[in-house]
Amino acid sequence: MNNDKGKFHLMRGMQKYVLVLLFLIPLLAFTFKDLYTLYIPEYFPKPVYDFKKEPLTKEKVELGRVLFYDPVLSKDGTVSCASCHTSYNAFAHTDHALSHGIGDSIGKRNAPALFNLAWQKDFMWDGAVNHIEVQALAPISDKKEMAESIENVVKKLQTKKLYRTLFYKAFSDSTITGQHLLKAIAQFQLTLISAGSKYDQVKKGKESFTEQEQKGYEIFKQNCHSCHQEPLFSSYQFAANGLPMDSYLKDVGRMGVTRQKKDSLMFKIPSLRNLSYSYPYMHDGRFTRLSQVINHYTNGIQQNSKVSKELRKKIILSDHDKVDLIAFLLTLNDREFVKNQNFQFPKEILLPSEGK
Repeated sequence: MNNDKGKFHLMRGMQKYVLVLLFLIPLLAFTFKDLYTLYIPEYFPKPVYDFKKEPLTKEKVELGRVLFYDPVLSKDGTVSCASCHTSYNAFAHTDHALSHGIGDSIGKRNAPALFNLAWQKDFMWDGAVNHIEVQALAPISDKKEMAESIENVVKKLQTKKLYRTLFYKAFSDSTITGQHLLKAIAQFQLTLISAGSKYDQVKKGKESFTEQEQKGYEIFKQNCHSCHQEPLFSSYQFAANGLPMDSYLKDVGRMGVTRQKKDSLMFKIPSLRNLSYSYPYMHDGRFTRLSQVINHYTNGIQQNSKVSKELRKKIILSDHDKVDLIAFLLTLNDREFVKNQNFQFPKEILLPSEGK
């Protein structure tokens, strides 16, 4: 009898474990199935963004992609994130120097290219935003961009069956919130990794620089590397590059955020990747060609106390040197990135009639 009782209790204990496993296995399968896998080259530094704390999921990324392309985020339904950040331009724009918003309003800065955002801790040219999960709030609420409130955006989205479904798939809750909206957009933006240029192929040992590109690479390392550090080609710090202030825009840069004079005319250092797609250049889009940028650094720097020691020294480049340098910079263009279908307008989800 005692043996029978022991077997009975053992069987009941095993049943409990089996029931627990039957409950957990679908949850584990669901979790792993929905994780979004990022390709990060081994020669890239550790991201600033903590993917372990906040992992990407396919559903959140998909929702963020739809939101990124939907003008419903703007007050009059005419401007989306993609209006100023187009995939074919490395998520910058090329048709004008300054960003445009609703009612043809014109901003005071050039829309920066969006890629490799996981390695950045500050956003916007002046670093006004310090976390990617709230970054989208700035253009949504800016009067010269989308001119909308996050509360009104949520109300508009809540009326759409498409979004109630997408939010439920992403967050297991069909009730739309501003926090979830911003998080989803951030998750899509974090997938925008540019690491497929010729430079990257050289780093992987799959290609080699031409003689001219190699010469340009050496010139780059001698003159540009302190600010535009490999392999991201930016330190993402703030610096003054000797540009005179635009007399109309009167943009003081980071000082407008910190209110400290030492930050006057300091702007976030942009990456040199994808330059062929992301012109015009500088925070106000004043240069349309790479040759103009290089000429500025060789003979156009306005010397002042804000300019770094590296820029205070005279950079002497011959015409041949400049051509070689540009040849190297062109190896940083990532055609795979700008042609990636996963980053483009989600026509399979968001048809024009559904976005209105």
